[in-house]
Amino acid sequence: MLAVVVLTNAVVFLPIVRESPVRVLLGLPFVLFVPGYVFIAALFPEAGQPPTQEALTEAEADDGDDSGYSLKGPLGGPLGSDRGIDGIERVALAFGLSIAITPLIGLALNFTPWGIRLAPIMVSLSGFTVVMTAVAAVRRWELPEDERFAVPYRAWLAAGREEVFEPSSRTDAVLNVALAISVVLALGSVGYAIAVPPEGEQFSEFYLLTEAEDGQEVANAEGLVADNYPTNFTQGEERSLVVGIGNQEHERANYTVVVEIQRVDTVDNETVVRESQELRRFRTTLAHNETWHRQHTVAPRMTGENLRLQYLLYRGAPPDEIETSTAYRDLHLWVNVSSA
Repeated sequence: MLAVVVLTNAVVFLPIVRESPVRVLLGLPFVLFVPGYVFIAALFPEAGQPPTQEALTEAEADDGDDSGYSLKGPLGGPLGSDRGIDGIERVALAFGLSIAITPLIGLALNFTPWGIRLAPIMVSLSGFTVVMTAVAAVRRWELPEDERFAVPYRAWLAAGREEVFEPSSRTDAVLNVALAISVVLALGSVGYAIAVPPEGEQFSEFYLLTEAEDGQEVANAEGLVADNYPTNFTQGEERSLVVGIGNQEHERANYTVVVEIQRVDTVDNETVVRESQELRRFRTTLAHNETWHRQHTVAPRMTGENLRLQYLLYRGAPPDEIETSTAYRDLHLWVNVSSA
């Protein structure tokens, strides 16, 4: 188990390997099986065998209960029997306990300064696995050698070889071949799903920010917030804004931002542009998952109340006629511009 811990941490944190499907192939068993298995190994270091029919018959006879019901232990065997647990029970309990242990570790981390993040989770699960492995090893060494639990690799290999190469009947041979094909197809499907994950939703983020004032909680490391937008201008006065784009298109994309001041009216619940003036225009190229911020100033020359400061985002070059209906994304501010 210590080798599994070291290998999984290496796959998760090494710069090149952590981007490969191997991270998922090792990470899932490490989260869903390993914690529960080492916990069970610490609790039950002794070997166990399923109860025989003779043992069950003797237990029922010794119950002293004429009702016909026998007392069973928590694992399905006779109450009071000291048989440990067998391999199948270990595997089943390992999955069940891992599903319980991992969220409990995450819950505990939530109340610490480190929070629920990759590094604290890996350190916590690795530490739990190492401690339980040490406890299981100590308890196992204290038992006589013939009572210690050991994974029966040789028995499994011998049984598998006999089933595959020496089937008892032609029907068994056909079923073995069908089972092998099913396993290969299942593993291939899982491997393909991990190696070629489906792309998520494709979209572009488009937003406006302003510089944070002193004492104001900032939204990011650049000291920008989505608040305190300028709404009152004097003709020709420059006011600072920050426009941002986030590329989530799963491909490289060219963008153009057009900034206009517009005089609009509402006719039959539709906004009609009566007059517009272009103020700024920006171009940028972004790779997938890349963001871009551009601080700039706007100085409207058009005067009036309830003017629309319109930002239009186009993928690639914009058309000759700039309007909201042709834009890929748009956002606006309602502003008042007074004469100087």
